[in-house]
Amino acid sequence: MTGTISVLIVDDHPVVRQGLHALLEVQDGIAVAGEAGDGPSAVSLAASLRPDIVLLDLKLPGMDGIAVLESLRTSGLRVLVLTSATEPSAASRAVRAGAAGVLYKDIDPDALVRAVRSVHDGNILLAPEAIGSLVRGSRADTLTPREREVLARIAEGKSNREIARLLRLSEKTVKAHVSSVLAKLGVQDRTQAAVYAVRHSDDGASAPDHTGYRGNRAR
Repeated sequence: MTGTISVLIVDDHPVVRQGLHALLEVQDGIAVAGEAGDGPSAVSLAASLRPDIVLLDLKLPGMDGIAVLESLRTSGLRVLVLTSATEPSAASRAVRAGAAGVLYKDIDPDALVRAVRSVHDGNILLAPEAIGSLVRGSRADTLTPREREVLARIAEGKSNREIARLLRLSEKTVKAHVSSVLAKLGVQDRTQAAVYAVRHSDDGASAPDHTGYRGNRAR
C-alpha cells in the first residue's frame, strides 16, 4: 500500500518479536517487512528489504546493536533503538553510532507506535532517561551552568515555555539563554543543539529523571 511504513524488527527474543509484530501489523499505514534475531541477520535483511524503519535491540548475539548501527550508518535507513539497556552509556553510544531514536522497552505500546511514525517523519526521539550530562568539550566548556541546564532541556525537546517553568525563569530569559547556547556551540537551531547534546553526553553520567519522550525534527 502506498505510504505504508515498513518496519524491520530486530530482537533476539522470539516472544518480543512476536509481540512487536502483532502490535505493528494492526496499525494503519504500518507493515512489518521482516524479523531478525541476531546482528548479522539484521544487517543482511536491512540491505535486502530496505525498510523505512529498523526497530533495533542493542543486546544481540553475533553482532551487537551498536555494531549493527555502525554497519547501517551510511545506508540511509532510519533506526529506532528499543532496548532494555538503561545505562546512559548505551544510549549515548547508540546515538553517536547513528540511531534516530532511543527508547526503552517499558514504553507504552501506543507511544511506541507514535514513535515509529515520528522517526519515519524525520524526527529524533530520545527517552529523557537516556540523556546524560553534557560533555566538557572545547565548545561545551564555554557554557555557563545555567546554559548547560537549558541545553539539557532542549535535548529533551522542551519548549521555551516548558523550560521557563521547569527552571523558574521568564521566557525572555530562557530565549536569551537559548540564543547564547546556539552561538557558543556554533549550531543554527535547537535541533542541532539537541543532537550535539546527546551525541556528546558523558558515558555513565546521571540522566534527568523525567519520563516519556520528546522528538526533535532532524534538519
